[in-house]
Amino acid sequence: MSSDARINNEPGLILHTYPFKETSVVAEVFTRGHGRMALIARGARRPASALRGLMQPFTPLLLSWFGKSELKTLHAAEWQGGLTAPQGRALMCGFYLNELLLRLLARGDAHELLYDRYIDTLDQLAGEESSAIDYERILRRFETNLLSEIGYGATFDVDAENGTPIEPGARYVFQPERGALRASGQPGCPVSGQTLIDLAAGRFEQAATLVEAKALMRTLINHTLGAKPLYTRQLLRELTDLTP
Repeated sequence: MSSDARINNEPGLILHTYPFKETSVVAEVFTRGHGRMALIARGARRPASALRGLMQPFTPLLLSWFGKSELKTLHAAEWQGGLTAPQGRALMCGFYLNELLLRLLARGDAHELLYDRYIDTLDQLAGEESSAIDYERILRRFETNLLSEIGYGATFDVDAENGTPIEPGARYVFQPERGALRASGQPGCPVSGQTLIDLAAGRFEQAATLVEAKALMRTLINHTLGAKPLYTRQLLRELTDLTP
């Protein structure tokens, strides 16, 4: 496919927008078949623009664009429906997911499975009966899936020093560059063997697992991101007791 090919009706969602010149916006979008893209929505800030009401996060869209540069031109967007936008604390969790995708995904790399998981995660966050504990489980699952999808997935169920299976009753430290090591004064994120086993299996039912998994995933994400902190994580910490 040539770099200036016209793409029509590609499923996607807005992750973030910012003003561009006097009446336009740049929309950072996550699409199913083309990954993260930056699209200029020309005139979208004009009151009469058909795009104005669509340039919002958590709105499923069919996007059409063209262009030769990394910054493409959006020429059509159509509401697709089928997703309820999260509200309240769930909304803040959704913005956290969006910031993770913005910071961790390279432009132009397709991640179809991750896109489907993102849609499913937003749907779970919007669930009427979701509680703070539910949100924690939902976020931890998405974080592990995201890191694995972009090549930063960790091996949780094997001792990095000798390759033996993790023992549920033992204590470990987790080092992002190496993995799980038996706790013996070594630096790293302290974690129980049971939590590591649960993380490897995607199980977050136990309260102790949720507490330790939050600290461990924060360590891994911070290591992947580098020095710049996540804005939404800071905001969640200030506004609620739900801190990814």
